[in-house]
Amino acid sequence: MLITKGDELKIVYPQDGLDPSNFLDLDFEVFSLQPMDNPEYKNNLKQSLHYCRTHPEWRLSLQTHKYLQVP
Repeated sequence: MLITKGDELKIVYPQDGLDPSNFLDLDFEVFSLQPMDNPEYKNNLKQSLHYCRTHPEWRLSLQTHKYLQVP
């Protein structure tokens, strides 16, 4: 990883072999999980929400423009 500090670290979740807890030692103000947008999106959203609820240092990030149908 090239960048180790900043305002926000956003991770697309879930990804094979990626554990969000491994990033908490980096110097970011906000840690966000964004559900992976693929055919399993509903399940990815459920997993991301569960992770954020059980790990409150993480926030859920959604692509609101898609829900509003804005390109």
